[in-house]
Amino acid sequence: MNWDRIESNWKHFKGTVQQHWSKLTEAQLDAIGGRREQLADQIQAVYGITKKEAGKQLYDWQKVLKDSPAAAS
Repeated sequence: MNWDRIESNWKHFKGTVQQHWSKLTEAQLDAIGGRREQLADQIQAVYGITKKEAGKQLYDWQKVLKDSPAAAS
């Protein structure tokens, strides 16, 4: 799934982001507003991981969305 689609439908995807990265708060997700780089930065900061690892986690999550039948709707 293309990130532009995630960003433009952020309200829809925000819940799945919070399920996947439960330490992120509602306020943080609202501030991120679907911007990939800001999401990666928050994941890195909150989980204490490297930027590379945060990017990998985002890539893996995005791939799961692409492969999900629900994402096609």
